[in-house]
Amino acid sequence: MSSLHPETRAVHLPSPPLNGSTPIAVPLYQTSGFVFDDPAVFADGMGRPDGAFVYGRLSNPTVRALEDAVADLEGGVAAVTAGSGMGAINTVLFGLVRSGDHVIAQAALYGATAAALTDLENRFGVSVTYVPQDDPAAAREAVRPETKLLYLESIANPMTQVADLPGMCAVAREAGLISVVDNTFASPVLCRPLEHGADIVVHSMTKYLSGHSDVLGGIAVFADDALHRKVWAYANTLGATLDPFAAWLTLRGMQTLPLRMARHCDNTRLLATRLAGHPAVDAVHWPGLSSHPSFGLAAKLLPDFGAVFSFDLAGGRAAGERFMSSVRLALLAPSLGGVETLILHPATTSHRSLTAEELARSGISEGTVRVAVGIEHPEDLWADFVQALEA
Repeated sequence: MSSLHPETRAVHLPSPPLNGSTPIAVPLYQTSGFVFDDPAVFADGMGRPDGAFVYGRLSNPTVRALEDAVADLEGGVAAVTAGSGMGAINTVLFGLVRSGDHVIAQAALYGATAAALTDLENRFGVSVTYVPQDDPAAAREAVRPETKLLYLESIANPMTQVADLPGMCAVAREAGLISVVDNTFASPVLCRPLEHGADIVVHSMTKYLSGHSDVLGGIAVFADDALHRKVWAYANTLGATLDPFAAWLTLRGMQTLPLRMARHCDNTRLLATRLAGHPAVDAVHWPGLSSHPSFGLAAKLLPDFGAVFSFDLAGGRAAGERFMSSVRLALLAPSLGGVETLILHPATTSHRSLTAEELARSGISEGTVRVAVGIEHPEDLWADFVQALEA
């Protein structure tokens, strides 16, 4: 290197060898590509997910570490990441479904997922049948010769209905369907859908996996290697790639996931239970309450009941708007799963693309407020809610 001109040496920077040591934390490989001595190794890495690291759109060591970590937590064989949760969901849907296919989906879905399925219907001639998330008989009746995929959410957004994963996935397996479960609300701490027979698990890593409201990311975890390779190939064409820095931040956040989930759930139990007895509240929707339709199923499938709930205020939308404008500690903001408590109005934000009929199908009213509970002291949160309800 010393014989080269300064202009050349400034471009070709050496990487220091580790000399036998190993970093404690996963290193951040913030590079777009990798250099090879062997053309055959270079070519091989372009064609398979477990080959040499070649180009950032195909693979990256930091991203691979995250994929392996989440796959391990979920009990899968491999994973594909994307730049957002919807990036992962659409990578799976568009990678596996084609024109003329039929999809069965649960009726209560995240708004953007419902919009993606509507787009598949309108633009590509994919038909969709919606069934209750806990009715295997309805799912079985909906199966057609052209049915390709069953789509579920372990805990639904925002009314927290719990899917009968063993029953629904058994129907999919009997019919030869691919079952996909969005496990974002539960996280692998509360639910591992592959253990209940699912083929693919998707997450918005923006939420609990990263946990600090500073990352956008999505991931799909696979029970089967062949299915993983098929979606990986499509993901490379689609290009909905996760940035290595986002992967690095998510790895950092995941190390406290079990601790955070325990505090999230404890705080939620206090708030949901007390709100259920407040005279200004018509209903609280959280599967940890015996009044919730999914309580029995949730108690059977989940060690705890999650950290998102919704409630309906007496007085409808006007009362909900007054509440949301009166909170001081909770924040009016999108997303969930961070350390801070967030609230929103689903009908005009997360589920704004749904028609009135679709909102009703999901159980969302004009007065519904969704709460994503953080890890603050629960009594501080309760005091904030009380003063907002009184306002």
